[in-house]
Amino acid sequence: MRIASLVVLMMLGQTLLAQEREMVSGVAAGDSIRVAGDSIRVAGESVVDSAGMAPVEPDPNPLISTQPPTDVPIQSVIRDMDEFREPNLVEYTTDFQFQDGIYANFDMVLDNNPIPPARIVTDLDMFDRDFYEKVTSVKEIVIYDENGVKKELATHEIWGYGRNGILYINVGSAFHRISFVGSICHFVATVTTYNPNYYDPYYYNPYYSSSYYYNRYSMPQSTVASTDLRQYLLDFETGDVMEYDTESVEVLLMKDPELADEYHSLSNRKKKQMKFVYIRRYNEKHPLYLPER
Repeated sequence: MRIASLVVLMMLGQTLLAQEREMVSGVAAGDSIRVAGDSIRVAGESVVDSAGMAPVEPDPNPLISTQPPTDVPIQSVIRDMDEFREPNLVEYTTDFQFQDGIYANFDMVLDNNPIPPARIVTDLDMFDRDFYEKVTSVKEIVIYDENGVKKELATHEIWGYGRNGILYINVGSAFHRISFVGSICHFVATVTTYNPNYYDPYYYNPYYSSSYYYNRYSMPQSTVASTDLRQYLLDFETGDVMEYDTESVEVLLMKDPELADEYHSLSNRKKKQMKFVYIRRYNEKHPLYLPER
C-alpha cells in the first residue's frame, strides 16, 4: 500500500515539473504572465491589462540605449578627439627648436605656435637671413589669420619672433635674443632712453620778447637720447619681464621656499654675486616643458 502511494506521488511530481517547464518556455518566448489579475511585461514585449484592453506598445525612444550610433563616422569622432588632445610636452634643452614666425603674444610662445612666415603679407624674401629684422622694422605687420582674413599687427605690440629655432623678445622697441632659456630666462637688451637736457637757466636770449612782458633770460631745452645695455629676466610661467637685480631674483625664487630662504639669508653683497647661480639652480629644480611641434 505504501509502495502504491509512493508511485502516485512520483507521477504527480513529474506532472508538476512538466507544467513548470511549459510556463518557463512560454516566458522565454516573450509571453506575458498574469498574476492576481495584473499583467507583467517580459523581455520588453507588449502589456495586456486585467481588463483585456489593447496591448501597450513599448517606448520606441528609450532614455538609455546600449546600441552605438550608426550615423556618425568613426573618422570624425577621432578627428574631434585629436583637437582636444594635449600637445606632446618635452623638457627644454639647448637642442630645443622654437618655431620660426611672429609671436603676437606670450600664449603663442607657450604653445610654440607662431604666425608662420608664409602668412605674412610682404614682398620680402622669407628665406633672407634678415627677413624678420626687415619685417619688424615697419610700424605694422600685415598677416593672414587662420580664416584667410587680412589683419594688421602693430609692431611695437607683438611679443617677438622665432628665427632658426631661437627666440627673440620685443623690449624697448627692439628685438633681442633670449640667450639663456629656462623657467627663468635671462637676456641682454639695448634700450634707448630719452632725457630732457636743460641749458643754464640764466642763458641770455636777446631775441625773446613778449607784448605782455619782456624777459631776456629764458630756459631753452632739448631731448638727449642715450643707449644703455641692460639685463632682464623673463618669468616663463607668467610672461613677466623684470629687471635683473636682487629684488627680482628674490621675487622669482619665492615659488621655491627652500631656495628663497637660502638666498634671502645671504648678505647684500653675496646676493648680487650669486644672482645667476640661484637662477640656474631654480631652473635645474623646475625644468621648463614646452610643446614639440
